Amino acid sequence: MLWFIVSFIILGLIAGAVARLLVPGRDPMGIPATIGLGIVGSFIGGLLGYVLFGHDLSEGAFQPSGFIGSVIGAIVALLVYRAVSGRRHAVRH
Repeated sequence: MLWFIVSFIILGLIAGAVARLLVPGRDPMGIPATIGLGIVGSFIGGLLGYVLFGHDLSEGAFQPSGFIGSVIGAIVALLVYRAVSGRRHAVRH
């Protein structure tokens, strides 16, 4: 169980960092937020894989995905985060 959690954190860090590198622009977030981005991206990638391809029907729609799915999901999560945080900053000013 501990190895699963450690590997999930490492995969989240790598997937979040790759997503941040692939999407142009500044993202002022630290390592914990990058790990969170990658972990959220993994579940988004799992959901997208389930919806698009219907694989792993026994596991359901909310599941972790592979590395590529994690990166794609992290990119989606990062773009949504930017859209939401951009609107908040626009309303304040």
